[in-house]
This record gives sequence, structure tokens and C-alpha cells, in this order.
Amino acid sequence: MKEAHRKRILVTGGAGFLGSHLCERLVMQGHDVLCVDNFYTGTKDNIAHLLDSTNFELMRHDVTFPLYVEVDEIYNLACPASPVHYQHDPVQTTKTSVHGAINMLGLAKRVGARIFQASTSEVYGDARIHPQPEDYWGHVNPIGPRSCYDEGKRCAETLFVDYRRQHGLSIKIARIFNTYGPRMHPSDGRVVSNFVMQALAGVPITVYGEGLQTRSFCYVDDMIDAFIRLMNTPDEVTGPINLGNPQELSMLEIAQRIVALTGSSSEIVFKPLPTDDPWHRKPDISRALDVLNWRPTTSLDEGLRRTAQYFRQLVQQRDSLTAAHALHSGR
Repeated sequence: MKEAHRKRILVTGGAGFLGSHLCERLVMQGHDVLCVDNFYTGTKDNIAHLLDSTNFELMRHDVTFPLYVEVDEIYNLACPASPVHYQHDPVQTTKTSVHGAINMLGLAKRVGARIFQASTSEVYGDARIHPQPEDYWGHVNPIGPRSCYDEGKRCAETLFVDYRRQHGLSIKIARIFNTYGPRMHPSDGRVVSNFVMQALAGVPITVYGEGLQTRSFCYVDDMIDAFIRLMNTPDEVTGPINLGNPQELSMLEIAQRIVALTGSSSEIVFKPLPTDDPWHRKPDISRALDVLNWRPTTSLDEGLRRTAQYFRQLVQQRDSLTAAHALHSGR
């Protein structure tokens, strides 16, 4: 990459699922990448293959505290994104979204950096409009078990827009819909990782309610492409912009596809719906098509195949380590 085009880019939450894929793509493009993570849900395994790259640096840091570095762009991805993780410490989840946004916006203001906020489709709550366009204000329970994440992200969006109004900051806001792929945490409680791990283990696959609630799943490579396209738009493009796959499937359909794909003998069992679980979730991506010339290109079957292959290798590695440990202990 020519020096004039090489950027110093900070990725918060860079050792997480989406963050690690983003760091990898930016390193491959030749940028100098600073990955910041407190490893609450992220893991060094996700970015271990980047550690020897001369244009990659890793820093352990919690974004609820200020950070003083010199960068050209900031991707603010730091925040647990699965209900299992963000409900474990809801106060810290809210602080990560709100204090983290304040600290990263303060950094962007000081150094004149462009900043990207990873928001979420959860800002729409249990939507009353379907599919969800960006001008829909949402239907969110402000005191429910999911509100630490929903309201934290909504407040972060408010902060970003107000920093734009008050200080002229260059901002980009992405509302991310369900994303899946390699490096998802195997026990994060999200649909695809849950179903695949259960299918590989041959245990019952847990579907909530009657499995008729719907989601739209986007493969991680497509999502990272959208991130970079949005970051590189002209300054007047601020978002929010929905990023996701408009192909809508029920939970039962996803479970059935994963059983077939993995050749599993797992049966599908049904349990009561969690509190405030949205009934439908499907993005209106008209704005992404128009502004970013972007739409997902990876088919669901291909994405699920790659994801299942990743988890299968993860299980095999874990079993090998367990066997080696048992053999060593037996001696």
C-alpha cells in the first residue's frame, strides 16, 4: 500500500468475533492496525495469526477508561453482543456502550479521526414495523433484561449524532443485524452457534417458543465488507445504515437446515420464549444498496457450511487436548 493511502486504524473489541475479522481485513489491506480489547468476551486465539504482522499491534484496554493514541480512524466495536454475555453484567454492558462511546468520541475529537459505531438491530426492540427501516424509532422495553444492551446502543447513537452536531465530528453508524461465521464464541447463546454446537454433539437442539419467530442472518465476510464501505463513504454520509441479510427464516427452519448440513441425529426440542425476545427481525437494506452499493453475497448454506467446519475443528482440538491431558494425568 502506498504510504499516502496507509491509515492508522484503531479497532476496539478487536479480539472479538466481528473485530478479529475486521482487523484481519484491514491488515491484509496494508493499514497499521491497533487492536484494543479487555478480553471479556474476545480471545487472543481470534487474532493470534496476526501477531507476527508488522502492521498489527495488540493492546489490553477497557474502553470505559480513556485511551490516548494517535490514529486516523476508529472502529468502535467494543461491547458484548450475545444475551448470555451482556446480561451476565448488565451494568458493565451499559457502561461499555455509553462510557466507551464517550471515550472513543473524545479521542476522535482530539486527533481529528473518523469514527465508526457498531450499533445494532436491537435498537428496534420488538419491532411493530416489518421489515425495519432506519427511520423507525423502535419499540424497546427500557427496563427489561435486554435493555442494558438495547438502551446502551441507543444512547451511543445519540452521543455520536450529538458529537457530529456539536463538534462536526466525522461519524458513521451501522445498525448490525444477526451475523454469524467462524470465530463466534461456541457458548455465547446465539442461534447459529447454539444450534451448530448442539448438532455436532448430537444433543437436542433447543428452539424457543414454537420456533416461528424469525431472524435474518448475514455471513461475517459480507458484514466486514459493509463496514469498510461505510467507513469510506463521503463525510456527509453518517448513517444510521442497516447492515444485514434480508433473507428471513424462522428459528425452526434454521435448526432444520443445520441438522441436515451437519448430518446430525439431534432432535429438536421446544422451550418457553425468553422475556422480550423480538418476534421478527428483518432489515430494510434499501439505504445500504443505494449509498454503499452493498448487499450480502454469501448464501446461507455456504455460510453455515463454513461455520460448521470451524466449530467441528474447534471440537476436535478440544477433544485432542482433553485426551492428551487425561493420558498425561494417567501417567
